[in-house]
Amino acid sequence: MPANSLLLLSNQLVFNLGFYMVVPFLAVYLREDMALAGSAIGLVLGLRTFSQQGLFVFGGALSDRLGPRRLILLGCVVRVAGYAFLGLGGHIATILIGACLTGVGGALFSPALSTLIAKVGETSEKAGKRSRAQYFALLGVWGELGAVLGPVAGALLLGVGFQAMAFIGAGVFVCAFFVLLAFLPRDEAHPVRHEQGSFAPVLGDRLFLAFILAHGAYLFCYNQLYLALPIEIARSGGGERDLAPMFMIASVLVITLQLPITRLARHVGVQVSMPFGFALMAVAFAIVAVFAPLMPATAPWSLAPAIIMVVILSLGQMIVRPLAMDLVPTFAAGRPTGVYYGALASVGGVFVLVGNVVLGPLLDWALIPSTRASVPWIVLALVPAISAFAMLAVTRRLTSHKS
Repeated sequence: MPANSLLLLSNQLVFNLGFYMVVPFLAVYLREDMALAGSAIGLVLGLRTFSQQGLFVFGGALSDRLGPRRLILLGCVVRVAGYAFLGLGGHIATILIGACLTGVGGALFSPALSTLIAKVGETSEKAGKRSRAQYFALLGVWGELGAVLGPVAGALLLGVGFQAMAFIGAGVFVCAFFVLLAFLPRDEAHPVRHEQGSFAPVLGDRLFLAFILAHGAYLFCYNQLYLALPIEIARSGGGERDLAPMFMIASVLVITLQLPITRLARHVGVQVSMPFGFALMAVAFAIVAVFAPLMPATAPWSLAPAIIMVVILSLGQMIVRPLAMDLVPTFAAGRPTGVYYGALASVGGVFVLVGNVVLGPLLDWALIPSTRASVPWIVLALVPAISAFAMLAVTRRLTSHKS
């Protein structure tokens, strides 16, 4: 594996380690330590995700104009500041600032990283080696290694408190900054063309706009591991220490199955695989909707609905993410891809912000078994179900245009 790609992949591992040792425990901190209502928690988590995913399009445009290296380093600095604010904690305003800054940091470095991985994948594919989609699958695998270690580290640090965990997370990104400063190759010098960082090609491509709208459900569904999953665990009689194993299950699935699933999905084709991936996400939430009105089973079966949700949701996401990332350069058609990757993520950020604000109050119903406890889960299932039908139409059009 080329040294540059190894640096990028290991960088994703470290970024996820720093992220997952802190953010999965934020909802628990807000609910149990700060005694916030579900609507307030949904707003905080939604703003955190929107400040990252929603601003990706601007981070992608800046990456096209200034170069990926500068944006990755700047993103590390901003995320350190965000974690420092979370560490100060104790007040909703401080938490909001910290949560948003952690998101802005990701909005700066993530599109730049995707751009670099796409270039590595294109070079490799032309040489007859790994495809671009396989490199994005590898990015997911290395990221999940960090996602496995992050919750474990966070669970071990629960005794020192969430605020101390946030400062430790900041330290992880400080270390990442200095490693990348020393070893990440400088961006190739080239004149900035007018179209670099331009939104016009994105806004003028109606098929791509339909694609990113259909894809927006992906991030909204993924975000429910932070917002909705703790609710189901609480309904089942579990606690905060049951959260880390759930993330570990998702991560182990990605580490072991991502590459073969990506190969199979590419073999089957995007026209079948993309809708099927979204359909699986809908099924994951529908299964919890069946169990939500019921009293939890006795141990060790009480957490079974949450585990089933995590497994099926992860399988759906493993199908969708690499294929979607691989399709972006097809839409870009030779233009700079940073703004395209940014637009893809930004629409997902809008989905998360609006969806979490709407869903937050409804999820309070799911804390206690009752007839209305299924409502938020049914609403959740409808979102990817609609996207499955939309993606079927989009991929058909894309395939017909390519042929």
